[in-house]
Formats: sequence, structure tokens, C-alpha cells
Amino acid sequence: MFEFQQYLGFLLFLTILTMGFWLMFFLVAFVQYWVGGALWELYKEKRAKKQEQSS
Repeated sequence: MFEFQQYLGFLLFLTILTMGFWLMFFLVAFVQYWVGGALWELYKEKRAKKQEQSS
């Protein structure tokens, strides 16, 4: 039958794959949050400047 040593490479591969997946998931979510916040702040600044000119 198979021994545990024969599975070490496969387990290492699964570990690295899983870590890469979660890192990618975190980075995509963080970058999306960062860009969305930056765009929202830009929108608020433009809106405030427009209201300032109107008054």
C-alpha cells in the first residue's frame, strides 16, 4: 500500500495552491475596495467644488 512519504509532494502542492488562491482572493478584494474608495472620494471632491462654485 502507499506510505505517507509518497503524499508529501501532493500535500505541499495543495498547500501552495490553496495559499495562492486565498492570497489572490484577498488582494483582488483589497484592490477593489481601495479603487472604489478613491473614486468615491474623487466624486465627493468634485461635487463639493461644483456646489462651491454654484453658491
